[in-house]
Amino acid sequence: MAPADRIRITGLRIEAAHGVYPEEKLRPQPFLIDVEVSLRPRGDSDDLATTVDYSVLASAIAQTARAGSVDLIETLAERVAATCLAEAGVEAVEVTVHKPEAPLPVPVADVSVTISRRNVHG
Repeated sequence: MAPADRIRITGLRIEAAHGVYPEEKLRPQPFLIDVEVSLRPRGDSDDLATTVDYSVLASAIAQTARAGSVDLIETLAERVAATCLAEAGVEAVEVTVHKPEAPLPVPVADVSVTISRRNVHG
């Protein structure tokens, strides 16, 4: 069986107030989100209606990521994954959430979490 077609969105940047510490809830900080969705099989067509519109998907991801405040980037990744899996043409998704300004006791370039989820609906 051939591997699924995929759409990748890399470095979607949002500002949001996610984090465990009180100061993170008060001051928005940057988050970068990478998403790779595996698509359901489709016929040979040049019609946008037969695939996932990555413009619509990127907007939905950004809206989800900015909504509310969560403590863990794992929770944020789960929310983004659910948003992607709600798209009719998406079979599976891998989401990476980067938190480059995470408050750590030592300097780091980035902190990230990656999750993979599959659509359980037929």
